[in-house]
Amino acid sequence: NKIEEAQEHIRQAEKSLKTSLLKWRPDFDVAADEYNKAAVCFRVGKSLEQSKECFLKSSDCYKQNRSWFHAAKCLDQAILVCKDMNKLNEIRQLAEKSCYLYQQHGSPESGSSVCDKAGKILEVSYPEDALHLFKQALEVSMIEDSSRQGAEYASKVARILVKLQMYDQAADAIRREIGLHQQHESYGAIGRLAVALVLVQLARGDYVAAEKAFKEWGNCCDVSEVQTLESLLQAYDDEDPELAQRALSSPFIRHMDVEYAKLSREIPLPKGLQAAPKANVIENATASYVSPNSGGSNEAPSGGANLDDDEEEEGGLC
Repeated sequence: NKIEEAQEHIRQAEKSLKTSLLKWRPDFDVAADEYNKAAVCFRVGKSLEQSKECFLKSSDCYKQNRSWFHAAKCLDQAILVCKDMNKLNEIRQLAEKSCYLYQQHGSPESGSSVCDKAGKILEVSYPEDALHLFKQALEVSMIEDSSRQGAEYASKVARILVKLQMYDQAADAIRREIGLHQQHESYGAIGRLAVALVLVQLARGDYVAAEKAFKEWGNCCDVSEVQTLESLLQAYDDEDPELAQRALSSPFIRHMDVEYAKLSREIPLPKGLQAAPKANVIENATASYVSPNSGGSNEAPSGGANLDDDEEEEGGLC
């Protein structure tokens, strides 16, 4: 029985933490190992809450002995248990602590990796928490001057910002990602990001910034991308919604990352040029003009005063 086995490991851990006259200091190494074994047994026995608690206790014991790496590994396991329990709201804090411990140990790559893994778990249900973790992974990778890995994290940051419709920050994140790709001369990736940046600027309603982005990075785009972006920007310049819709429906835009493909369907189209409205004519606003040479008329002018019949018989109009 795995539950009973786990409880025995807990008893051994608690025993090792006790002190006496001959034992002045708790044996944290033994306790950490026993709590770790208990956590694994509880997880196998489907007692997930107890498993998480034992992983946390094991991590605390490792920290007492300054075993930062093993303490971080226990928190990694606790993250997976929280995922199994669907307690996703606890994952961000555990990932941040684990990343810090990995950095203390001198393993920043492992720290950024745990933030990345936790961010993927939270991306759908808790995108704001995932955004924070991806940003932390990016900052840790940049401290280690790992620009290639940093570009990957920057891409995830930009995509979540687009998903959250935080377009100002998304534009900054894309420019940062472009800068990281420049260090490795990845011109194909820069060309695709130029398209993404134009879309984000149009979503912001800033046509001038979109045109500036194309002029700055358009030389990295391939022929089809250049033609499509030229048509798109021309459509917004001419206020032509049909041309803009055709450009946004181009195949390579539809096959971009999901967030950018969705964004292309949400960008407001230009409203088109409208003819000036005709002046409204108000009927019978003033009396019609009647020439004095028109002779006697039996009909009174429109809007004028009606004459008496007797006056008409005596001589008509003067």
